[in-house]
Amino acid sequence: MTKGADDGKSVTNMKALVYHGAGKLALEDRPRPKLAKPTDAIVRITTTSICGTDLHIKKGDVPAVTDGRILGHEGVGIVEETGAEVAGFHKGDKVLISLITSCGRCAFCRKGMYSHCMAGGWQLGNTIDGTQAEYVRIPFADTGLYQLPPGVDEEAAVMLSCNLPTGLECGALSGRVKPGDVVGIVGAGPVGLAALLTAQLYSPAEIIMIDLDDNRLKAASSFGATKTVNSSDGKAAERIMELTQKAGVDVAIEAVGIAATFDICQAIIAPGGHIANVGVHGKPVELHLEKLWSTNITLTTRLVDGGTTPMLLKMVQSGRLDAKKLVSHRFNLAEILKAYDTFANAAKNHALKVVVKNTGPGGGEKPEL
Repeated sequence: MTKGADDGKSVTNMKALVYHGAGKLALEDRPRPKLAKPTDAIVRITTTSICGTDLHIKKGDVPAVTDGRILGHEGVGIVEETGAEVAGFHKGDKVLISLITSCGRCAFCRKGMYSHCMAGGWQLGNTIDGTQAEYVRIPFADTGLYQLPPGVDEEAAVMLSCNLPTGLECGALSGRVKPGDVVGIVGAGPVGLAALLTAQLYSPAEIIMIDLDDNRLKAASSFGATKTVNSSDGKAAERIMELTQKAGVDVAIEAVGIAATFDICQAIIAPGGHIANVGVHGKPVELHLEKLWSTNITLTTRLVDGGTTPMLLKMVQSGRLDAKKLVSHRFNLAEILKAYDTFANAAKNHALKVVVKNTGPGGGEKPEL
C-alpha cells in the first residue's frame, strides 16, 4: 500500500542522464522509479544541478559508480508518491533533497555521522540512481527530504543539497574557523565559494582565495574574500606567505581534489593550524610529514553529513545567506550534456554553479556576476 499513488496513470518512462564508464554520459529514456520499501518516496525533480563530484565521476575517479547509473545528488522537487511508513511528507509537498541517505537509527547515525549510515550514506548518483532525471526514488524519505518553505527560491534551495553543507561542514567546521583567523581556501569553484560564504559566519580576519581562474577569483571577491591569489604561475604558496608576513594561514581548506592544491595547503599552513580536505581525490597525494611532524597541525577528511541543512535553510529563508548568487548558468534537462560541458570548461565559460530545470525556460543563460 502506498500514499499518493496515481492509480495506474503514472508515467512509465522518463529522461535521465546515465553514466556508461569514464568519459561516457548519455541522456536516455529510463523506467520511472518505483517504491522499493515503505520508507521510500518518489519525487518529481523540478530543479537539479551538477556538482564537482559529478565531474570526478565522469572522469572515472569514483569506482563505486558503475555502468548504467543515473547521476546526480542535488535536487528540489515535488513528492509524487510515498511509502506507507513515511510520516512527514505527502503527495504534492515541495521538498529539498539531501545528498545523504540516513536511517537515523544505526550506530553511525546516532553519532551524527549520517554520511556513514550503515543502510545509506552518499547513495544518490553513486550506488543508487540519482537526481539528474525527471523522477528519483528517495530512501528513508523522512530523513532525506526537507519541506521547502514558501517563498524560498528553488535555485537557492538546490545549493543546500550538497554545496553549502559541504563547504560548511567539511571546510569551515572541520577547519575550526574562529574569530580573527586567517583562512586560505584553495579552489574557487562552487564548493570553495560555499566554504567562503559559510566561513564568514565565524568572523575570520581574512579569507584568501586561491585559484587558476581570474573570473572565479573576481566572484570570490564579490562574495567576501579579502584577498585573492592566482596560482597559475606555480608560486601561490610563496605569495600567501608574503601576504601573511611568513606566518601562514590558520586554516587551509582544500576544495579541488588534486595533488597540486593539497600541496599548497601543506605549504601555507601555520604552526597549530588546521588543514581541512574537502576535495574528491581520485589519485594519491604526498603527505609531507618530514616538514609537518613537529608543527602541531591537524588534518581532517570528511564526507558531508547534512546535519547543518536545517540551519542553512533557515538562513536562506531569512535572507541572511544569499545562496542563489552561486548560480551562473541555467539549462533544461534536454540540454544537460551541454550543461556538463559548460561546467567542465568553467574558465572558458565563466561558470560557477550550473542548474538544470525540468520545467520552464532554459537555454544556458548567464547573468552578470
